[in-house]
Amino acid sequence: MNSKERCLAVLRGEQPDRTPVFPLLMSFAQKRAGISYREFATDGMALAEAQCAVRRRFPVDALTACSDAYRIAADLGAEMVFPDDKPPFASLPLVHSAADLRRLGKCDPAAAGSRMADRVRGVRAMARNVGNECLVLGWVDMPFAEACSLCGVSEFMIMLVEEPELAHAVLDFLTGIVIDFGLAQVAAGAPMIGAGDAAASLISRAQYVEFALPHERRVIEAVHAAGAMVKLHICGNTAHLLGDMVASGADLFNVDHMVPFEAACQSYGRAGLSFKGNLNPVADLFQSTPERCAARCNELMLRAAGLRYMLSPGCEVPGETDDAIFMAFCSAPQAMGQ
Repeated sequence: MNSKERCLAVLRGEQPDRTPVFPLLMSFAQKRAGISYREFATDGMALAEAQCAVRRRFPVDALTACSDAYRIAADLGAEMVFPDDKPPFASLPLVHSAADLRRLGKCDPAAAGSRMADRVRGVRAMARNVGNECLVLGWVDMPFAEACSLCGVSEFMIMLVEEPELAHAVLDFLTGIVIDFGLAQVAAGAPMIGAGDAAASLISRAQYVEFALPHERRVIEAVHAAGAMVKLHICGNTAHLLGDMVASGADLFNVDHMVPFEAACQSYGRAGLSFKGNLNPVADLFQSTPERCAARCNELMLRAAGLRYMLSPGCEVPGETDDAIFMAFCSAPQAMGQ
């Protein structure tokens, strides 16, 4: 099996030749490419080459066109800051009121010079270069996460309680744009879209069901209708949301290190769904040793034996992780025969 076939086998509930290795790489790829984070986040071709270069050095089975959470917010007019050494961000929230929302136009992911178009360009290059052998993912942030980028995290959390109708309006507005952005990446050659919704881990189960889940479903249904798959990636402790996340319709679920692995195995195993995780990116990679990292990988693979599982940290691999430790992580399934 090649890497793509290996990942697809798990997603179909078939037996792969070994456990797929599926990390999320941003600063790790950027640093090894010898470019600034600013270049990584603003030049889709540089991002694509950095991702593909990691695959040439390490036996990873999937690559993701992800750099930051501010593609849509930037194209809607947010004032952006692009540091040389970390991800870009909006300097101020763009939406404070219903009047602010009404002033926004619907942005086009194909618009020349847009940040969305730049990511689509990177996806196209990745799909062309390695898409036959490796699972290539596009990336969107789900509407709830996008709302936090557009309004500010604290401000949007307050809006959920004090102005729920406005919060719903913001989410409805963003959902259409997120769908368009995801479909543009599918058309560029991505068979799967990674979909981040990190801020959803900060809210209650009731708030997740009301404000986040319905919009996740709409995005996932649209991507499925286009013939592609979705990986739902919610960083943080989602133990209280596992049962509801299953109902999103996603094809693959990321499990962060704060979620008890046993609970994830039971939840996704019972539902017959694919999941990946939940190495601690800091303790099990950045601060680890090759031997300890490999042992932790083995522990997870043994527990997930017989389930639809892929080996992964709970979130992004730290850029400062030693190459020998990362290689131990990547090689663990082969060394274990799993």
